[in-house]
Amino acid sequence: MPNLRIALAQVDPRVGDIARNCDEVVRRVEEAVAGGARLVAFPEQVVTGYPVEDLALRGSFVEASRAALVELAGRLAGAGLGAVPVVVGYLGRRPSSGAPQNCAAVLHRGEVVLRFAKHYLPNYGVFDEHRYFVPGDQLPVLRVDGVDVALAICEDIWQEGGRVRAAGEAGAGLLLVINGSPYERDKDDQRLALVRRRAAEAGCTLAYLNLVGGQDELVFDGDSVVVAADGEVLARGPQFEEALLVLDLELPAAHSTDAEGTVYGDGLRLVRVDAGTEPVAPDVPAPAQEFARLDDEAEIYAALVTGTRAYVRKNGFRSVLIGLSGGIDSALVAAIACDAVGAANVHCVSMPSRYSSQHSRDDAAELARRTGLNFRTVSIAPMFDAYMDPLGLTGLAEENLQSRLRGTLLMAVSNQEGHLVLAPGNKSELAVGYSTLYGDSVGAFGPIKDVYKTLVFRLARWRNEQAGLRGEVPPIPENTIVKPPSAELRPDQVDADSLPDYDLLDTVLDLYVEQDLGRDAIVAKGFDAAVVDRIVRLVDTAEYKRRQYPPGPKISPKGFGRDRRLPVTNGWRRG
Repeated sequence: MPNLRIALAQVDPRVGDIARNCDEVVRRVEEAVAGGARLVAFPEQVVTGYPVEDLALRGSFVEASRAALVELAGRLAGAGLGAVPVVVGYLGRRPSSGAPQNCAAVLHRGEVVLRFAKHYLPNYGVFDEHRYFVPGDQLPVLRVDGVDVALAICEDIWQEGGRVRAAGEAGAGLLLVINGSPYERDKDDQRLALVRRRAAEAGCTLAYLNLVGGQDELVFDGDSVVVAADGEVLARGPQFEEALLVLDLELPAAHSTDAEGTVYGDGLRLVRVDAGTEPVAPDVPAPAQEFARLDDEAEIYAALVTGTRAYVRKNGFRSVLIGLSGGIDSALVAAIACDAVGAANVHCVSMPSRYSSQHSRDDAAELARRTGLNFRTVSIAPMFDAYMDPLGLTGLAEENLQSRLRGTLLMAVSNQEGHLVLAPGNKSELAVGYSTLYGDSVGAFGPIKDVYKTLVFRLARWRNEQAGLRGEVPPIPENTIVKPPSAELRPDQVDADSLPDYDLLDTVLDLYVEQDLGRDAIVAKGFDAAVVDRIVRLVDTAEYKRRQYPPGPKISPKGFGRDRRLPVTNGWRRG
């Protein structure tokens, strides 16, 4: 059988930065060709970054993408790289109507020799592709080194039939799928099972190439994988890291004589391009690469770090600012920030009030000492007294005033020094509205917005354990992890005064938020009706707060904002 050496470029493009993205394509192709690659592939919409959202509706942006594609083909040829076919994703349009399309192309010998559009358009969860694009109706097949390579884009293999079935009907030796598949917990296992199933259905080896990095709330974990038709994993890329996977594949020789225009299942029409290249026996085999998988906590933590780093860096910031209370949430956010942008670029402020415990002040200072981040203390007591004397606030108004003073102080420092403020709220608190608008919700990005409180504790322990294994000082003081959580806005306050135990709360929230079960269905599972009623009511009435919370890395199937979209004004109160 012919040998085909392919290179899968698992890269991190930046949405809208077409010039930078094309530079990265050229650099990676040069690296791949130097490694003997005969076919190089890049992820979905690598030219424009992904997802482009409403940029797809701007004609100028679509035309810039299409023009860059043609220029990129010429650049590759001019750099002596044109002899190797290169597959890239870009933003295109349907020739007949001009409607935007999620496209990919093959660049070869200075030309765009093949263009095609995504067939299946996802319209669930974070995806709104029916809003932007019209589907493609082709089965593109590239013949390279005597092998027929069928091409597809992301959702094309998540749905039954379509290009997977057509690739089998066309007798392809390899199905190459370029993707922009966002991270969710446990998705790597789902992905591998899917790829194995589709490889078996197509009857050929399947190469699945994915983006890496972050874009607003989305995190892309890479995890590119190549599997044989029998399900054997031939190569697998790292998670949350850029990489160039180069591997040799022994594939069946092209044998199909179907004419161009042949129609397969789902009405897909064959479009074939022959690169005119012959099989080459490599002098030195390319060793198969299979990177080790991360465990659950490592995977989630890497997603939070990746998403935070991408948001800070891609938006032009160099440093971040955090209100460091001595509690578990701000401690974990500080640890994530240090890992994302470096402790020297993390600035923290302790803002004690008359109700702040000494142990919390000490814990905040100790975390700063352990990590080496920049730390200062600014008491809000004088500001608090200045408000309290004329207003005479009591109860919740008095508590919220403290939080809002801290938010104002953080934003003032941010304006003065140019740091990006990180909000410390977790998913449990956001779910039930246990936060203060314009107070602890202040910030441009919320690193643990999609992390339930019980998981916050697990991640804090995991991060400390990893530090110990590496011979480092654990970043989070043990007292921060073991003490009862408290907002410290009134004497002897603890979260348990206002909320059910977090183990119980998070279990019910998982049923109500993640699984979309109603109140009666949750009670039927054995939970106390009064507790369920209380939690459901808190969640429903806090929607207006969540709408005003900053974005944060999505790690669950039902992140607030992009996935779970409920009306703020809502009279349905039965869950």
